Amino acid sequence: MGNDIEVTVIGVPLDENSSFLRGAAKAPKNIREALNCASSNLCSESGIDLGNDKRWLDVGDVGEPGIEPSMAQIERRFGELVSPGTPVVALGGDHSITWPIVRATTRALPNLTILHLDAHPDLYDELEGNRSSHACPFARIMEEGLADRLVSVGIRTRNQHQREQAQRFGVETLCAGQDPAEILSTLTSPLYLSLDLDVLDPAYAPGVSHHEPGGLSTREVLDIIHSLPCPLAGADIVELNPDRDLNGVTAMVAAKVVKEVIAGMF
Repeated sequence: MGNDIEVTVIGVPLDENSSFLRGAAKAPKNIREALNCASSNLCSESGIDLGNDKRWLDVGDVGEPGIEPSMAQIERRFGELVSPGTPVVALGGDHSITWPIVRATTRALPNLTILHLDAHPDLYDELEGNRSSHACPFARIMEEGLADRLVSVGIRTRNQHQREQAQRFGVETLCAGQDPAEILSTLTSPLYLSLDLDVLDPAYAPGVSHHEPGGLSTREVLDIIHSLPCPLAGADIVELNPDRDLNGVTAMVAAKVVKEVIAGMF
C-alpha cells in the first residue's frame, strides 16, 4: 500500500448468514455504481472531492469473483489491510461480516469502541442454529472481548433474550427516538462504526431485507457521522439488498454514507 493512501475501501460480498432474504452479497457492486453515478458527484458535505483526492483506494472485493468469501478469508484479508494509520471501510454484505472484521481490527487497534447503528441489536446467541448469523455478530464480538465498549443506536426490535444479552455484555443501547448526542460525545479512539442500513426508516432505505418502521432519517444518520468526537479507525456499511431496492434509492444512500465516512477519516 502506498504511503499516501489514508483510507482503504473493500467489498465483502457475503450473505450466506442472512436469516430472511439473500441478496446483500450483491451490494458492493451496487454501492460502487452509485458512488460513480453521473446523477451526483464524489464531493462530501465538508467539501472534500473524493473524485480528485488520491488519499483513498478501492482494492476490490475479498475472495474470488462470484464466490462468497469465508469468515476466515475475511479476517485474514482485513488483517493484511488494517493498521493504525490506514482505516478500512467495508462495503457489505450482511452483518455477519462485522465479527471477522473486528477480530482483525482489534489485533492492530486494541481497546476498540464500537458505534453500532441498526434497527436490531444483533445479539442473539444463535439464530436458527447458526451462531454466525447476521443476527449474532455482536454476541460473538463481546464474548471474545474484542471491544471495550459497544454503543448501539437506533434499536427498535429488542426481545427479552436480546435485552438479557445486552445486560450481560454491558451494551449501551439507545432506541430510535432517543437523542444520541450525549452518548456520542463520550466516544473515544480507536472508534469503529458498524452501520446497518436498516437503522434508517424504510421510507429512506427500502432496499434492505428487514423493513423496520420508525427508524432514523438519512439526515439524522449523516449528522451522527459528522458529530463523532474522534476520527473513525474503521467502518462497515452493511445489509443493502439490491433485490429490494427501488430505483437505486438505497444504494445512493449507502454511497452517500460511504463518502461522508471516508471524508471524515482524512
